[in-house]
Amino acid sequence: MNLPQIARNTVAAAAFAVAGITGFANAQILDTPATHAVIMDHETGAILFAKAGEEPMVPASMTKMMTAYTVFEMVRRGELSMSDKFTVSENAWRKGGFPSGTSTMGLAPGDTPTVEELLHGVIIMSGNDACIALAENISGSEEAFARRMTNLAHELGLNSANFLNATGLEAVGHVISAEDLAKLAKLTIDNYPEYYSWYSLPSYTWRDFTQANRNPLLEISGADGVKTGHLEVSGYGLTGSAVRDGIRRTIVINGLPSMAARAAEGERLMRIAFNSFDLKTLTPDSVDLPDVPVWLGETQKVPVKLSSDLQVAGYKASMEKAKAEIVLPGPIEAPVSKGDELGKLVITIAGQKPMEAPILADADVAKLGFFGRAIEGLSHMLGGSESQS
Repeated sequence: MNLPQIARNTVAAAAFAVAGITGFANAQILDTPATHAVIMDHETGAILFAKAGEEPMVPASMTKMMTAYTVFEMVRRGELSMSDKFTVSENAWRKGGFPSGTSTMGLAPGDTPTVEELLHGVIIMSGNDACIALAENISGSEEAFARRMTNLAHELGLNSANFLNATGLEAVGHVISAEDLAKLAKLTIDNYPEYYSWYSLPSYTWRDFTQANRNPLLEISGADGVKTGHLEVSGYGLTGSAVRDGIRRTIVINGLPSMAARAAEGERLMRIAFNSFDLKTLTPDSVDLPDVPVWLGETQKVPVKLSSDLQVAGYKASMEKAKAEIVLPGPIEAPVSKGDELGKLVITIAGQKPMEAPILADADVAKLGFFGRAIEGLSHMLGGSESQS
């Protein structure tokens, strides 16, 4: 007896109401002059908005977020101490110090700063010399340390990352996505709050050389990080994070044409992040899903529920203009046991990536006996089975 011809990825129920989420329509979508942009809700990790968010990009000095995180991890594991002293090489001075003409901590060959001092130079001063000094003293070379950075990034789930140096200076193939930078900011804030606070320091002085923090967002309410970046090939970029009324939002932008454009767009997107986006939590108990058809069962439908909470994030103007669908991998055939995963609930909001969660059977459905299956099959052949509607 053949199963009914239901296409794979069948939509079993569409455009039904879910916690205020109803029919679908095109909504106003946020635009930005940045080539890459992400807005993330910190607590849930939900991506509220993305433009080329998953596309690997040149991060420039935003790389230093991973340089610092790698050192934080080594300190936590007992492989390093913040009070350890490292010697600055001539290579670190030439490639990242004053002779390089790039952002520098102002180190000189033979200097012996502590790990903590070097991290301040990395985070606040964006010192390329500090990055190279850390890399060489930890791994023997900057290239070896960059491989360590990449391996750790992949362990953390930042799979777009490919680091070729510790500074973010231009190197073909040195990339990470905007979404992964936002995730890295979240990991830093959650796992190392005592070190994350350094990102908000207004300035740092090494010997007689003082440099201000370059993050323009630190001037707005609630902002406390994270890191800027700039290369000719990448344009001006920024990873920023802020807290307002107990809610934290993180933004990443890249590809802006100037420092002024970066500052203006960073402030605009952070304001939008708090004022124009909403986040709803759908729980198994709060969502009333339609029953799913069952083939060759003692009942023709089975109730279903969400397997877990589903975070639905979107532009406030479009949250009420979403589409909710139950998507099945194919026909559901009895027997079905309560708790079986049958498919998924997919929420689509204009301009957003689809959000989804598995759905589970909420009751048992026994298989029909031989006589019942024969009657069901005959009914299907004659077009009389409601389970195929």
